[in-house]
Amino acid sequence: MTDSHILTLSCEDHPGIVAGVASALASHGANILEAQQFDDVLTGRFFMRVEFALVGGQGIDALRAGFEATARAHGLDWALRPTNERKRVLLLVSKFDHCLADLLYRWRTDELAIDPVGIVSNHPRATYAHLDFGEIPFHHLPTDPGEKERQEARIRAIVEATGADLVVLARYMQILSDGFAGWLAGRCINIHHSFLPGFKGAKPYHQAHARGVKVIGATAHYVTADLDEGPIIEQDVERVSHRDTPDDLVRKGRDIERRVLARAVRAFCEDRVLLNGATTVVFPA
Repeated sequence: MTDSHILTLSCEDHPGIVAGVASALASHGANILEAQQFDDVLTGRFFMRVEFALVGGQGIDALRAGFEATARAHGLDWALRPTNERKRVLLLVSKFDHCLADLLYRWRTDELAIDPVGIVSNHPRATYAHLDFGEIPFHHLPTDPGEKERQEARIRAIVEATGADLVVLARYMQILSDGFAGWLAGRCINIHHSFLPGFKGAKPYHQAHARGVKVIGATAHYVTADLDEGPIIEQDVERVSHRDTPDDLVRKGRDIERRVLARAVRAFCEDRVLLNGATTVVFPA
């Protein structure tokens, strides 16, 4: 529906928020198609996502201008965009390309409404000769010793030049500097090859196997300066047994990583993820 829009908002909880928002939308000819809300009683914060279609009024610009009064009255942090406006996504990848391949497949089949604006890797293009990138620009930015600051500056320049709304670490096996992670706050998602909190560092599935775990998983989270400690967006698990070898865990783990990252990217691009301090509010589709 080309005339539909998504409104997201958060504020300190108090009476009258829903009524005020609904009245403001109705007064500008908006018909609400979907509305979800959450009152976090622990933090006293209120969160809301509304999808609506304009069936009257003077258009979206008039609605946006008129909504300012409601936002001020209720102290809203809010955002508004057309539903059919695709988020611009920059994909970062290292040697393991299963998440990258999955995201590209979902994009090409319109399962993910994204606009890939580039692929960045610390490995050369030949590493992914089996993948069709089409018209997506590919950037080989090696992570040579002592070149981390320069390499991150080049990635930052790509983000700025492409207007990327989201940076996805699709198994990009490099630790971002604190400054770079801070600059990307709230718009960079990582897929962690474990069910956090859990086994960190090298060969997590081998660590899990050595401990005889019965469940493995993956976690998609926002990137922060604290390694693998960012607000969690999506997780999934799968049961395993003593019959599974480390290679079996790797195979099953890759499958979990693919679907968890895809769900997190989709939720972000549909404006279903709202930050709530160190955690998130994720409204279901």
